[in-house]
Amino acid sequence: MKKLILLVVAMMTMIQGEAQSSDKAAALLEEVSSIVESYDNILIDFKYEQENLSRNMKHETRGDVSLKGDKYLLNIMGTTRIFDGKKLYTIVPENEEITISTHNPEDEANISPSKMLTFYKNGYKAEMDKIQDLKGRKIQYVKLTPTDPKAEVSSILLGIDKQTNHIYNVIQVQEDLRNGKTTITIKVNSFKTNQPIPESLFEFKKDRYQDYYINRLD
Repeated sequence: MKKLILLVVAMMTMIQGEAQSSDKAAALLEEVSSIVESYDNILIDFKYEQENLSRNMKHETRGDVSLKGDKYLLNIMGTTRIFDGKKLYTIVPENEEITISTHNPEDEANISPSKMLTFYKNGYKAEMDKIQDLKGRKIQYVKLTPTDPKAEVSSILLGIDKQTNHIYNVIQVQEDLRNGKTTITIKVNSFKTNQPIPESLFEFKKDRYQDYYINRLD
């Protein structure tokens, strides 16, 4: 009987600890969201890394993104993506090609630029994870697990700078039988807010691409 009581107490303590961790994670994420949404605009320079050890693949690059509400301008891997609030323009100078499509966030497998700082608000279970000291900065990690069992993403670690409550990095893990484990890491190198940027930054200027082939999917 004593063993049974001890087992029940241990299970209750474990459940209580998980609930407290979940509550703390939810409170922290809500605070991060409030800070992010208070800015008029955000300019981010970041490092992007994709790694798959089973396929002996590792790719690194850098990129930058300007965000204002749902609008964004993203530069990465030689491609520019502009979302003006209605249409998404993907510009590939190497091919002199532009694809114009209607933006639908639900169709995107990965985190869209306009949601990269608030994507965790829906569809994830959150719990507190490790704290790391990275170059003198205390980074609190929150582990996110998709609530959809069919999600392509296995888990996400969201690193939050404890001093600023800004997102420091995002580590996304995908696993499947064919490709094995793929880890995508986005690390923020610089984070600027409320900059004097014109609204025209998020407008597609067709006259700049007169010789480009335009593929319309809208």
